Amino acid sequence: MTTLFNVSFTAYLLALLVSVFALFSKRRLVDVTGIGLLAAGALVQTVYMLVRWSEAGRAPFSNMFESLVLFAWAIAVVYIVLSIKIRVRALAAATALITVVTLAYASAFESDIRPLMPALQSNWLSVHVFSCLLGYAGFAISFLSAIIFLVAARERSKATKEIRDAMEETTDKTIAFGFLFLAIGIITGAVWANSAWGTYWSWDPKETWSLITWFVYAIYLHCRYMRGWRGKRAAWIAIVGFISILFTYIGVNFLLSGLHSYA
Repeated sequence: MTTLFNVSFTAYLLALLVSVFALFSKRRLVDVTGIGLLAAGALVQTVYMLVRWSEAGRAPFSNMFESLVLFAWAIAVVYIVLSIKIRVRALAAATALITVVTLAYASAFESDIRPLMPALQSNWLSVHVFSCLLGYAGFAISFLSAIIFLVAARERSKATKEIRDAMEETTDKTIAFGFLFLAIGIITGAVWANSAWGTYWSWDPKETWSLITWFVYAIYLHCRYMRGWRGKRAAWIAIVGFISILFTYIGVNFLLSGLHSYA
């Protein structure tokens, strides 16, 4: 399995190098090669997770290492699907970078397969974690597109206007996508909590921060579609939202004690 992990990491790293080179090249082939390498990394990761699933006898989403592997995979897949319609070279490079960083961070955690604690032995585990991390992946892409939008907004030209328009559309689509899956993750988590601990909601730190994050993105959607906010204001909300995601996903595990501290 380690070989599969290393191959996927190498594919993402090559995708990063090619995507950065594409920023200085006008050849479409370079673009396609970068996306192809990203897709190859995601494909190998899929095989890796399936093999791990088979060996563990459960979904490989139960600890920090496994969730980070899933997170990197989800980011790559969300971007690959998005790139069918919207393709901006800076976003390809940024996506490859974040997948490389995520897998590099994952390698810092223990990767051994261990038995699940009783509270995690539920079919809701797969649905809850997969939904949340798919939503997180959408928010990660929206974070990258918002940053690229702000950088492009510093210049006024036809080329940067096209980039801004594409990044604004990307931010909208990925936040709507992430918001849906985060909501599914919160709901399935509540059902799981009731079956495991006898209560749907206990104000555990991760539950609380998940709700806070959900409200941040609800504010984005409200301001964007009900109040007509565009441009920099909307981009900054997207950035704040992803900071909240990072604290919910990683910060809570290490800084606050609660039912999710095992992660």
